[in-house]
Amino acid sequence: MESEHADSRWLDAAAALCERAIPASLPNPPVGAILVRDGIVVGRGWTQPGGRPHAEAVALQQAGELAAGATLYVTLEPCAHRGTRGPACADLASAAGLARVVVGVGDPDPRTAGEGAARLRNAGAEVAILDHEASGEKLAPYLVRRQLARPFVTLKLAVSADGFIAPLSGEPVTITGPIARAHVHRERARCDAILVGGATLRGDMPRLDVRLPGLEDRSPQRFVLSAEPAPDGWTRVAAPSAIAALTDLQHIYVEGGGKTAEAFMLAGLVDRLMLYRAPRELGAGIPGFGGIGPAMEGLLADTWRCIDTRRLGEDSLSVYRPLFNKPANQSRNLGA
Repeated sequence: MESEHADSRWLDAAAALCERAIPASLPNPPVGAILVRDGIVVGRGWTQPGGRPHAEAVALQQAGELAAGATLYVTLEPCAHRGTRGPACADLASAAGLARVVVGVGDPDPRTAGEGAARLRNAGAEVAILDHEASGEKLAPYLVRRQLARPFVTLKLAVSADGFIAPLSGEPVTITGPIARAHVHRERARCDAILVGGATLRGDMPRLDVRLPGLEDRSPQRFVLSAEPAPDGWTRVAAPSAIAALTDLQHIYVEGGGKTAEAFMLAGLVDRLMLYRAPRELGAGIPGFGGIGPAMEGLLADTWRCIDTRRLGEDSLSVYRPLFNKPANQSRNLGA
């Protein structure tokens, strides 16, 4: 019997494989899977481009006969419905004669929810579904899409040491250094769509593409939050709540400006906040969170949980997740 600590470590490894499927696995979730027998990895996989083959199918094919008696570590409950492009992973795993299956998070898809685990148990496998944090983070856009019927929203802001995103003139300035900017392009490449406010579009005409070598083809779709028609190459979103109608998207990356950030925060539609901080001050300028202003720093401590901090050259990055699910405009809880 594997210990809970060992299970968590193997799931951490499976969650790391999810990165190889983001965002190429769309419209399917980016799942990672590892097959372990006698402490040795005999198969591994991640969801392939376009959504097939699934991670479990790749790992099982790689393991072959060695899958019998092995433990499957998979970030999402194996699917229980047969698609037009292949069999259900729960059936494939059942036929392989696995001893155990350890799942990071259950699948909220009603075609699978609980049924995938039930089929595996009926086939004789021991099944454990853990509330595994790393699996949940990698699958967060898929889970929000399924559970809340809208895309997952990441809000990114680059602010000066005193909390401004630009001088009062609105003239574009470079806030962060090259390492932080490269990190932003990496995050763009992991999303389905990117959104800015109408003022940002009209004032800056940003490209919003991915300019990292080898990832240029991963530039996301471009959206603008505006009451005015969108220019060619852009799609208009009339209000933050309108993102629910974007049914083909799982992850939207909101890049600003301040009023757009405020609108999404007050609507309770921010699922992850990425705050890049530069060491220098502007002295005066446009607040990063619009009318919320400097009070935002205190509110972050009260209603958000910091899940990651790191140095990016001279700059720093803090990543936050909301503690509550109640919209901010009802309680001043600026969370999702």
